[in-house]
Amino acid sequence: MLNTHIDSLRSMIQASKRVVVFTGAGISTESGIPDFRSPGTGTWEKMKPIYFDEFLRSPAARREAWRRRFESDATMRAAEPNRGHRAVARLVREGKVRAVITQNIDGLHQASGIPDDQVIELHGNTTYATCLSCGMRHEIADIHAGFSQTDAVPDCRACGGLLKTATVSFGQSMPELPMLRAREEVAAADLCLVLGSSLVVYPAAGFPEMAKRMGARLAIVNRQETPLDDIADLVVHEGIGDVLGGAVGVN
Repeated sequence: MLNTHIDSLRSMIQASKRVVVFTGAGISTESGIPDFRSPGTGTWEKMKPIYFDEFLRSPAARREAWRRRFESDATMRAAEPNRGHRAVARLVREGKVRAVITQNIDGLHQASGIPDDQVIELHGNTTYATCLSCGMRHEIADIHAGFSQTDAVPDCRACGGLLKTATVSFGQSMPELPMLRAREEVAAADLCLVLGSSLVVYPAAGFPEMAKRMGARLAIVNRQETPLDDIADLVVHEGIGDVLGGAVGVN
């Protein structure tokens, strides 16, 4: 059955002129990064999420948010692109995929060799931080050094504003430009390839549905069922690395 699915996906990709890839946590769990949302195993079932307004008003909430980020440092640094990431990167290099829309915040698509301007990060990126006032970029290692000494996150060295990982928190507005770019890429695609997303977190999860509604074929590779399985042209409940790697010819 797996080989049949691989052959079907390969045929869909070969027949398409412009593929848009939509990735979720499932592609990065194969690199050892924990899933935040899965029932029973998700990180957010073990600890309460910190909402954006709480982060802004509470020094204690900011310390806890940064403590969690630094606690995950070893896992984040050890994670490397896996077979699924490498397969997506090959499709980008070959020109079959123009853009990768991702819910992930780990930067592994860029680490696999995909140029920054071809990765649309809907939920931001946790590998660096930005000032909430002036937008200046700050490196995590520099912030960690200050936090280790004072148990507090340094202020922005440019304007004194609050620093936060460059991610979208609960209660924080979605970034306008990535959302606009994602809509444009979905509208231009003839195949939407979903990899490792439960497709339950909106508005991000609306893009594959939009692609199908606009006439694109929809292929979903995810270990669990999704709400869009019934309308997809191909559904594969197997590992992404095995399926896409086999379809693209990446080990």
